[in-house]
Amino acid sequence: SSGVTNRPFTMSNSTPVTDNEKKKSKGNKSPCSPSRVLHIRQIPNGVTGAEVASLGLPFGKVTNLLMLRGKGQAFLEMASEDAAVSMVNYYTPVTPHLHNQPIYIQYSNYKELRTDNQHNQTRPQAALQGVNAVQHGNLGSTTALAAEGGVFPRHGSVLRIIVENVFYPVTLDLLYQIFSKFGFVLKIVIFHKNNQFQALLQYSDAMTAYYAKMSLDGHSIYTGCCTLRIDFSKLTHLTVKYNNDKSRDFTRIDLPFGDGQRTMDTSLSTPFATQNTVFPSYTGPPGFAPALGFPQGAGPSVPPGPGPLTVTSSAAPGHMTIPGIPGNSVLLVSNLNPEAITPYGLFILFGMYGDVHRVKIMFKKRGIALVQMADATQAQLAITYLNGQRLYGRVMHATLSKYQTIQLPREGQDDKGLTKDYTNSPLHRFKNSGSKNFQNIFPPSATLHLSNIPPSVTVDDLKNLFTSKGSTVKGFKFFQKDYKMALIQLGSVEEAVHALIELHNHDFGENQHLRVSFSKSSI
Repeated sequence: SSGVTNRPFTMSNSTPVTDNEKKKSKGNKSPCSPSRVLHIRQIPNGVTGAEVASLGLPFGKVTNLLMLRGKGQAFLEMASEDAAVSMVNYYTPVTPHLHNQPIYIQYSNYKELRTDNQHNQTRPQAALQGVNAVQHGNLGSTTALAAEGGVFPRHGSVLRIIVENVFYPVTLDLLYQIFSKFGFVLKIVIFHKNNQFQALLQYSDAMTAYYAKMSLDGHSIYTGCCTLRIDFSKLTHLTVKYNNDKSRDFTRIDLPFGDGQRTMDTSLSTPFATQNTVFPSYTGPPGFAPALGFPQGAGPSVPPGPGPLTVTSSAAPGHMTIPGIPGNSVLLVSNLNPEAITPYGLFILFGMYGDVHRVKIMFKKRGIALVQMADATQAQLAITYLNGQRLYGRVMHATLSKYQTIQLPREGQDDKGLTKDYTNSPLHRFKNSGSKNFQNIFPPSATLHLSNIPPSVTVDDLKNLFTSKGSTVKGFKFFQKDYKMALIQLGSVEEAVHALIELHNHDFGENQHLRVSFSKSSI
């Protein structure tokens, strides 16, 4: 056995966990000092280690886990303090639930969770047993999840899906409905091969793909049929040329339908609209449970049930327990630095992933803001790329808001300039459906792409401009074929985010404005 019962767990100061932390856990307060070790309380009986670990997966690697059976407690160690901070920030306003019961998460006073290697069991062996246990969906009370380099096997973000015993229709939209419960689905391609229904599905990151595989492999979409067999594909990414019934790129609403294909219903061109419009109203044949075990439009909080595939709120924290409305385009952005953040800064940064219509910084809580995007697709893109990003020294959190729109202040009402309307801004990057900007959406990176550089501006001019805003310039390169464009590499991703906010649309004079965006390349 790889159990805790045989191998005591200790914290980094070698003090046994159980008694010390039990005393500390009586109060509800989080200690002020963040730690990558989190203390989880009031866990219902019957909750597995895999379910507890799943709480941390959306925020980063889980590097260790200790379940205290009979005490309703656990300790979860994240790979980095930033990941732990993101997790606590997310779950503080949105209480997580396991088996329909609320649980509570706070920082531990300890900085590290480690195992004493008795019975000659090395960490890699323990990690391997942990992975195997997770893969089979039942982590015994006891498994330490990680070894050097983290728990999870090296794999990409593309899944290969085979649907067996296809007794009833399985469509691209149905797969999207099922798999998007675990995270942001970028692309899907469906096809028939060897007389089997198959699909390739690309997530925004490998961790989400891992957890979706772990949770869905072997489940049936409908009772007794349409069974999912899921593996990791050898492909690192999918190339989608057409948006239609057979292939879809959810980040590119501008793609053509392709020749000879039935064009999509207009409601499908906005893949994050409400469930009633995005997905077919077909809920399965008479006598069979509806897909996923939830009725159309019911939302994601579904109690677990036997038989058909049921996605519960514990399946994908960070995506499932969001109190927002599917199809909503208003984001709640929290843990902002109130001394540094401005509506314009949020407009520029979130404008990398869609057209920002309105921004509101809360009057009484300056560390919280609402950002209204043009549509729900753009809102989801912004969450995918900006949630967990450091901004002005803090780890920013972005999720869907419960509000459908941002109200502008009444005439004569002074809100200190904290609410801004950018609906008609000339700086929107995605106004034109054919714009190249749709093809150049990348995560925040230390390397920035500069364009619209006037001929009179030199390398030194640009380096000095960025240095004057507090950036450390590590590299610079003009494009050989076009000296209006260049790459500049800064000291960190956070520096690049600050520089983009400060210098996008910088005026060189004579109506020439610098354009700045994140680059997929480095120098």
